[in-house]
Amino acid sequence: MLEKTITFDRFVRGMLTTLLIGAILFVVNYLSNVLLPFFIAWLLAYMLYPIVVFVQNKLHVPGRALSIIVTLVFVLSVIGGIIYLIIPPMIEQFEKLGDLVTRYLHQTTNINNIPLAVHRWLTENSDEIQQFFQNKEVSEAIRNAMPKVFAVITETANIIISIIASLVTLIYLFFILLDYEVLSQGFIHMFPKKNRPFWRSLMDDVERQLDSYIRGQGLVALSIGILFCIGFTIIGFPMAIGLGILMGLLSLVPYVHGFGLIPIVLLAGLKAADTGQNFWVILLSALAVFAIVQLITDMVLTPKIMGKAMGLNPAILLLSLSVWGALLGFIGLIIALPLTTLLIAYYKRYVTKEGGEEELKESKE
Repeated sequence: MLEKTITFDRFVRGMLTTLLIGAILFVVNYLSNVLLPFFIAWLLAYMLYPIVVFVQNKLHVPGRALSIIVTLVFVLSVIGGIIYLIIPPMIEQFEKLGDLVTRYLHQTTNINNIPLAVHRWLTENSDEIQQFFQNKEVSEAIRNAMPKVFAVITETANIIISIIASLVTLIYLFFILLDYEVLSQGFIHMFPKKNRPFWRSLMDDVERQLDSYIRGQGLVALSIGILFCIGFTIIGFPMAIGLGILMGLLSLVPYVHGFGLIPIVLLAGLKAADTGQNFWVILLSALAVFAIVQLITDMVLTPKIMGKAMGLNPAILLLSLSVWGALLGFIGLIIALPLTTLLIAYYKRYVTKEGGEEELKESKE
């Protein structure tokens, strides 16, 4: 089915295509600092476009430009409110955790309540741990940053924070959203007419996969983070909010939030040392929260939000992030998912013919 005669013309075109791809990767990597605001703006535009359409069509806000402004104000207000509500409790929990560790290292009355391995690790690293938690620079830096956000953004040398908050990125974002439909469809017109059906069908596959993963998995991860925050708070677990946020972020890649069990075990040991409760009771209560959230995720969230859409295999996702990140840096991390999805869609549609068969079945139904 896939046997083709390799002619000299086909060989030359293949070599030229390979060289062109290599040249594009080189140029993108060389101009990464210049192109990064544009790629970030495209990513944000892709995520905000449904909200802009909703504001314009459902809320009847006149004009696309005003709809974009309303959307940006709303999103920034929500993010600011979340930061205002979450950061102070996290600072308080961090300081309590530091006091807990310090007390444990000086008092051994509850040593029998935690496993020997945990106690040995804490004892061997006691100097480093005390120095870390007694250093007030972490909490004070966060606290001082709260009323001085704009000053920090303008003075920091961190390229990620400065670019996200820069006026250039916002300008890119505004104009991309303003003509989002034209720009997204204009990509197809870059190719000759005879090749446009090929690219149009391929991009439709990519768009479906991205929609099912980025928006679907993002909503699943948000729900998981909220559930973990609630569950850990109910059982009085240390660093409940911070741990819940960590679980939500890890859930952006399916099943990776299992690595969150490592800090859960350590925090359970610290709580046992501080309160005198049995370590295994504390750990089992945290594992019960973990199991309940996992059950809700598998039985309710994933089926309802993701539906029948097939997401990327976690191993493939991590590999793509590693490869594209190594090739193109931060830009590679942004475009890793779209490019990987494009390659998979091409392979399924034009190599294994899976895409065409599925569409034929759907049309018959």
